This record gives sequence, C-alpha cells and structure tokens, in this order.
Amino acid sequence: MKSGLSIREIENLLRNVSREDKLIKELRNDERKGVIRALEKWEKQQDEKEKLFKQYVEMSKYETQLNDIGYKCVAGVDEVGRGPIAGPVVAAAVILPEEPVLGLNDSKKLTVKKRNELYEQIMEHSIVGMGIVTVNESERYKIFQATKLAMNKAVKACHASIDHLLIDAMTLTLPIPQTSLIKGDQMSVSIAAASIIAKVTRDRMMVDLARIYPQYGFDKNAGYGTKEHINALKQFGATKEHRHSFAPVKDVNATRWA
Repeated sequence: MKSGLSIREIENLLRNVSREDKLIKELRNDERKGVIRALEKWEKQQDEKEKLFKQYVEMSKYETQLNDIGYKCVAGVDEVGRGPIAGPVVAAAVILPEEPVLGLNDSKKLTVKKRNELYEQIMEHSIVGMGIVTVNESERYKIFQATKLAMNKAVKACHASIDHLLIDAMTLTLPIPQTSLIKGDQMSVSIAAASIIAKVTRDRMMVDLARIYPQYGFDKNAGYGTKEHINALKQFGATKEHRHSFAPVKDVNATRWA
C-alpha cells in the first residue's frame, strides 16, 4: 500500500510530526523501500529526542524543586580553568528558558561539535553572565579565590533578579540563597549549561592565545600541562599568560635560570 506522497514529500513531513500523527500509521503500511528507510531514520531520531527529554527532566529536579517552593529565577553557575598552567579562569551563570534545551550535560562529556551547538542555543535563548579572571588576578588572589571571583563576576553580569543559585561544588559570598552540588554539571541542567558556556568561551580564548604563542599548542591543550606543553616551556620559557606560581611553570623557570 502506498501513501500517495513522494519520498521527498514524506521526508519533509516527517520533520514536524509526532508518533501520534495519523501520517505515521499510514506510512507504516507503505511498502516502498524509500519510505521504510525514511521512517526508520525518523524513528531513531524520535527515540533520541525522547531519551534526551527524559535526561533533561531528570537533570531538572533541583530546578523543579526550587520552582515549586517559590524560587522562580534559578541560575546555574560553573567555572573552567582552575587546573591549567596557563590562561584565564572563566565562569558562567545561566538562567535557562522554560522551553527545554535538549542534550545538556557536563561539558567534558560532549563532543566539540555538540558543545558549540549547545553554546549557540543557550546564548540565544537564555540569560547568561560571564566572569573572567586573568592570569595576573589568579596569581594575586590564588586559584581558589580566583575561581570564586570569576563566579561572582558571572552572577553579577547576569543582570537578572536571581533568587537562587545552583553552584558546582562551591559556595559564594553573595546575598542570594544557594545550593552547592558535587558534580553539579552532571546533576543540574542549569549548571551543565553554565559549564558549556564557560568551556566554549575559554577554549576560544585559548585558540586566540595560540595565534600569539603558537609554540605552546594552547589551541590543543587549553593551557593544561601536557607533555608537549611542558617541553615547549623548557625550550622557550614561560609567557605572561602562564601561571608562574604553579609548580610546573615555577620548576621550569628555576631550571632555566639555575
């Protein structure tokens, strides 16, 4: 039995139908190979969407609980760049829209392509605040306090009446109720969104630094102390973008000038 539609028409229609649509029942009786393939592809896409929606609901439990007790403007906060030996510390605070942003997860668990896709979605539909702490600042305040400073900057940059913060493994000295969650970027969609914004932003900054200092491979190592990075330090010395108080840089400097 045929549906009376061309394969191209069917593929176009499948972009905007649900499992309950009567077209799906009709297509299941269409024996054309092209229709069968199109329907199989659509079924896989639906399965993936349902899986991502279920994940989103599970990772929204803290936001939902807070909403239910009266906190309507909840921001997730996360940072990246605490461990590298070069580059800034970058934090983000994100207030997600009511419409789900599917696929949110710990930024480290996502591919570069997926991170960039989600970055664009989050930036377009959410309220986002960024906090950047330079190498000079992180050296002055030490890395733990520099991390808090970046987060504080991000929250203040949101320019929204935030009434609760969900923060990845940290508490801030801000007059806003907050919940600290260990591995929060895997447990909260808001923190996951913040982790994505922070990581993509910092990675792009490190790519820019790689153009200035190509010998260190910042575009590949993001400032972390890889073997290649340490070898470059030994050969060329440290730049102003390196954290001179961090052991690998300090040790190389001591050896070079001994």
